[in-house]
Amino acid sequence: MNGPTSRVLITGADGFVGRHLCPLLEKRDWTVLAGVRMAANCPGFGFARGGLVEIGNLEKQNDWAGLLAGCQAVVHLAGRVHVMDDSGEDPLAQYLAINTEATRRLAEGAAQAGVRRFVLVSTIKVCGEGDLGTRVAADGGNIWPEDLPPAPVGPYAISKARAEAELQSVCRRSGMEFTIVRPPLVYGPGVRANFLSLIRWVDKGLPMPLASITNLRSLVGLGNLASFIIRCLESPAAANQIFQVADREPLSTPALIRALALALGRPARLFHFPPSLLLAGAHVFGRLPVWRRLSGSLTVDNGKAEALLDWHQPISLAEELSLTAAWFREQTWRGEEG
Repeated sequence: MNGPTSRVLITGADGFVGRHLCPLLEKRDWTVLAGVRMAANCPGFGFARGGLVEIGNLEKQNDWAGLLAGCQAVVHLAGRVHVMDDSGEDPLAQYLAINTEATRRLAEGAAQAGVRRFVLVSTIKVCGEGDLGTRVAADGGNIWPEDLPPAPVGPYAISKARAEAELQSVCRRSGMEFTIVRPPLVYGPGVRANFLSLIRWVDKGLPMPLASITNLRSLVGLGNLASFIIRCLESPAAANQIFQVADREPLSTPALIRALALALGRPARLFHFPPSLLLAGAHVFGRLPVWRRLSGSLTVDNGKAEALLDWHQPISLAEELSLTAAWFREQTWRGEEG
């Protein structure tokens, strides 16, 4: 599908995933239109054959067909991300406006413009919340199978599940192809939120009472996710499919901390402490969501991605963490992080 005349609009091009994906697509001869909210905030972010496309507020953009003229594909990355302890007056309405309704309007505009394939980067959260009361595989294991029906928990996951449904509805009516990608936690250079906090904690050499945690959690490296999105754009077999994608080997929290420490050149200061007491403390201090993320398991099966698309992760955990550590060091030196 790709070639010198193939044009793709990337929404959220200036975000965590978009900044990595856009130049990779250019190297593969795509003409990249980098969709950003405000072009003035993205100096030096143009591309040789494409350029910046100012989208503005997703929930207010109604001229998608005009912006997409001549495009063969869309990769939809932009949206309202998951916010811990969202305190808005009506969080669900806010998520639905940006993640669901804006996606529907974008899909309708893409179909009107003659776009051939629409790739939506969703989230594994549409299937539930890890091992906290979720379903398990048919064989009784704790790996999430590819065919789990949506069971979203919370406004963010609900809005993404509905966005998936709206996209599929538009594609059924129009004949446009869709591909939905459901990644777990993404890590790599430029990462923010909880993963960045963990990097800072490890870098400072602070002791952590997490050595007794025996969970397993799937992650996906930024480079691996970008590689898979490209395969979804280019492979005919990806048409009208939903994929889970993750690094091949899930990690426990202690194993992840040790790998981070190695990449940062720091000691992993882990010590044993009863998880039951940590759970009790999380209840007392109102940190239960953090504890669930540190102790819970969420392992996904991405065998479909490997078998149907012949995709195999190109970057190892050690390589991606090394790149992440180098980025963190550079930001710390500049005084922007750390």
